[in-house]
This record gives sequence, structure tokens and C-alpha cells, in this order.
Amino acid sequence: MTSSLRTVTRGALIAAVFSFGYLFGTMQSPANAQLGEMGKKMGGDMISKAAESEGMLGQATQLGQTIVEMEEHVSGLQKNIDVLNKVKAALGG
Repeated sequence: MTSSLRTVTRGALIAAVFSFGYLFGTMQSPANAQLGEMGKKMGGDMISKAAESEGMLGQATQLGQTIVEMEEHVSGLQKNIDVLNKVKAALGG
């Protein structure tokens, strides 16, 4: 094969793989699972074992758990701010 034919073939193959992945990716329903919910459904055993493991899986699991906890704290703080704003408005501030 000539160099230009190889280049065209490689480009067509890459485009076909991308198109195939995009097509099937759009047909799937979006994943709405949260790490905490998944852990509750599975008894939390697998999540805790993964968090205790060393290496990249353990670090990624701990990061995911930390992000979920931070999100919960931020949501709680936002609720507190909303309550404070309502009280402030009621007091005429």
C-alpha cells in the first residue's frame, strides 16, 4: 500500500470507530448512579474494600467518597444560607 492510502485507511478506521462509539453512547441512558447510593445497594462491602485497597483503585475510591461527602456538606451549607437569607428578609434586612 502506498503511504497516502494507509493514511486514508487509518483515518477512515478512526472515524468509523468514533462514529460507532458515539452512536451507541447516545443510545444508552445516562448513568445517574452516585457512589454513596451504589455502596448502599451493594451493602457497602465492595466500596469499603476498594477504598482500603492500595494503588490507583483505592485512591480513586477514596477521592469519590470524599467528593460525595463534600457535596453533602455544601448542600447542607447552602440550605443554612437560604434559611439565614429568609430570616434576614423577615427582619427587614
